Amino acid sequence: MKSTLLAGGVAILVVQLCIAVMGQEPAKKATEGVALKTGERTLPLSLANPEEAGMSTERLALLGKTINVEIARGQLPGGVLLIARRNKIVYYEAFGYRDKSAGVPMTKDTLFSVASMTKPMTAVAALQLYEQGKLVMNDPLAKYFPQFAKMQVAVMDAKQENIIDKVPAARPITVQDLFRHTSGIPYGGRGTTAVHKMLPAGSEASSSTLSGSEFIEKLSSAPLLYQPGTVWDYGFGLDLLGLIVEKITEQSFAQYMQQNVWKPLGMVDTSFSVSPDKVTRYAKPLPNDPITGQPQPSSIPVARKFDCGGGCAISTASDYLRFALMLMKKGQLGDTRILSRKTVEYMLSNQLGPDVKNLIVNADPTRANYGFGLGLAVRTTAGVVPVMGSVRDFGWSGAFGTHWWADPREELVVVWMAATPGTIRWTYREMINALVYQAIVN
Repeated sequence: MKSTLLAGGVAILVVQLCIAVMGQEPAKKATEGVALKTGERTLPLSLANPEEAGMSTERLALLGKTINVEIARGQLPGGVLLIARRNKIVYYEAFGYRDKSAGVPMTKDTLFSVASMTKPMTAVAALQLYEQGKLVMNDPLAKYFPQFAKMQVAVMDAKQENIIDKVPAARPITVQDLFRHTSGIPYGGRGTTAVHKMLPAGSEASSSTLSGSEFIEKLSSAPLLYQPGTVWDYGFGLDLLGLIVEKITEQSFAQYMQQNVWKPLGMVDTSFSVSPDKVTRYAKPLPNDPITGQPQPSSIPVARKFDCGGGCAISTASDYLRFALMLMKKGQLGDTRILSRKTVEYMLSNQLGPDVKNLIVNADPTRANYGFGLGLAVRTTAGVVPVMGSVRDFGWSGAFGTHWWADPREELVVVWMAATPGTIRWTYREMINALVYQAIVN
């Protein structure tokens, strides 16, 4: 078996020798994979020539050329890109700098704040409890947190600057609303209405300043922006789901995730904090936004007051590939099953009916006209959307620049890790999408 590491075509002799001795493919257990050289992470799939998986080495080389041009232009500090197709890894490269200011080069084991890429992982954790009958989609949020029992919806003036009245919610906020962003509780930092100003800016800001109980009190004391179930608007649903998981399991969300999702999948570098021995591996953005020129936050995330399921995880490209592959493979990676096939099919189905107003474009312009499943976006049409793909592809992104998607029809999974917290991150999502798909030749 010939295995090569792209781009550059460097032979992975360790893999070849190992296979020659063992006479078989690398172990299929989720916690095992391909042994790589020092500084790289163990992978869940074998490395292969792109042509073995229907992709072009020559065309894939355009990825490296394009990314390196962006780094040279000062638009991008660096990144890590992992591409798997037809059960083989065809591209795995690190570019540029982990910390450009300090001159530290990017490595494949670099840690990134994945922000809202935490949300699909939180959804999987909650769906495990759903499978056990401990959580029901129509459960009211108030079942777990009574403060939400009598929510009201704000009535605002024409400019939405003042709340002039409040009306009772037509129905309770449900668990399903939390999964699909139809709770009526948006991120405070994503709007300027009177309701937005009463809410925390986002998941990161909440978890660093509020305890879980303080967070619940803060959200429940503000009126809803919309009637529950009527509008998709990006918000705190997955953070609330994480706290529900804590309530049901009587353990911290971090403990639950470690025991039931991350460790079983072999995600050895994924957590809600950066341990002291891994601090030097954390990726930092450029000091100033390349578009606005404004300073960008570059410090390692502070200690959390609660484990926020909406946006607080730290991970690596290889770790997140394991999670994405598990969903692609209908809930199983190697011998490890995380969810049932039917549960994953349900998760990856569009949950927004015709009566739900879809504002997903406001959260991520590259996902315009996508539908939404449970914790992630799902594609419902071949055209219209601004990126290539197939109907039923799925994924989600992070506000700090990370991105991933899976395309079952093409047997394709792509993970892009970068520290680009400004709006330029949207450009790289579209750019990498086009460069990956143009490399498919059969």
